[in-house]
Amino acid sequence: MSFLFDVRLFLLGLGGFFWGGLVTPIAIRLARHYRILDLPDARKIHTIQMPRGAGLVLWTGYLLWALYAVGEGPYVRLTALGATIVFFVGYCDDMCSLSPFFRLALHLTSAALAVLPLRLPFLTAAACTVWAAGLTSAYNLIDGVNGLCLSLFIASSTGLAFLGSAPAGVVMAAMALGVLCWNFPSARTFLGDGGSTLLGYLFAVHFLYAATPTLRSVGLNELILLLLLFGGMPVLDTMIAFSRRILRGRSPFYPDKGHLHHRLMELTGSPFWSVVCLWLMQSASLAGGIAVYARLS
Repeated sequence: MSFLFDVRLFLLGLGGFFWGGLVTPIAIRLARHYRILDLPDARKIHTIQMPRGAGLVLWTGYLLWALYAVGEGPYVRLTALGATIVFFVGYCDDMCSLSPFFRLALHLTSAALAVLPLRLPFLTAAACTVWAAGLTSAYNLIDGVNGLCLSLFIASSTGLAFLGSAPAGVVMAAMALGVLCWNFPSARTFLGDGGSTLLGYLFAVHFLYAATPTLRSVGLNELILLLLLFGGMPVLDTMIAFSRRILRGRSPFYPDKGHLHHRLMELTGSPFWSVVCLWLMQSASLAGGIAVYARLS
């Protein structure tokens, strides 16, 4: 049975990788044809128009996975619904800028769809809903360098295997790896808001599903520690960015060039090494989270 399980994981991962790698160029052509482009401006690093096709690949790929795994429980259908809401909110925001409060409200709704069926204690459920919605937005905020958002997601999804959620983690990591080939080190497509928020949402809800038995029994301090460690660099970057903006008397949603990846690029002089540094920091945070989770389980 173990051998068959390993073969199943290998085939799922292979399918996810080929989906990401082979469908992305089709999405790039569609994005160029329909003018779904990310335009350069003073706050962005790129200097040419870039197609936003990768998010569509990730969303459709996840729906295919959901069709395959639908027999595993109602959470699969709810996650697919929440993922669809998150993707289309981000997609619409790419086309015509939406209010950040409107986006946040829909992210909270999507997170609640995933959390409510878990039957967690009230305070735990509330904290997990806010965290999942926050991580959804945090992945979008940190998506400022080629390959960064995808790299952090791959590390995080791989970590799900240590929580007993290997199939979902392997499929999502492999699919993101296939897309990464078109986004790093030089990008031929971008995730767009639809793709980056989708990645944050998918990792958040699959972490909560995998960790549900432990989350039902931990105290508030242990819960916060787990959520911070598994949230990793996107959560840390968002907390720093919001604090910085509020202290300067600006809206926490005011865009700037003070994110962690911007600071690391100033230090290293290279977007590549900025991504490597943040990936290593994310991996260390996840390792700490897995160690804490193992002690609490």
